[in-house]
Amino acid sequence: MFKEIKSLEEFIALKKEQAAVLAYFSTDACSVCKVLKPKVEEMATARFPKMQLVYIKSDVLPDVAAQNSVFTAPTIVVFFDNRETIRKSRAFSVGELQDEIGRYYSMLFD
Repeated sequence: MFKEIKSLEEFIALKKEQAAVLAYFSTDACSVCKVLKPKVEEMATARFPKMQLVYIKSDVLPDVAAQNSVFTAPTIVVFFDNRETIRKSRAFSVGELQDEIGRYYSMLFD
């Protein structure tokens, strides 16, 4: 389940607290985002239960987007141990994302 981030401070604190964070950056105007988000949520929830899923509206929180060098939607940034490990923007497959996350996730949690 995606948790919506409300501030830059909340996002920074969450990345420090959680070992694995998937941040989904989107805007209300992004039609691709609306289709992709439930697919990413389903995949991550089923395959990576210890990963925290967060949703950031880039148009509402431009400071969070800018701090993370996000300039397009959708952008997914995955953090392991508070370090950016994976970044996907615009066109990517959920399967490709799952494979990349799986490599790091298994090292951290298995």
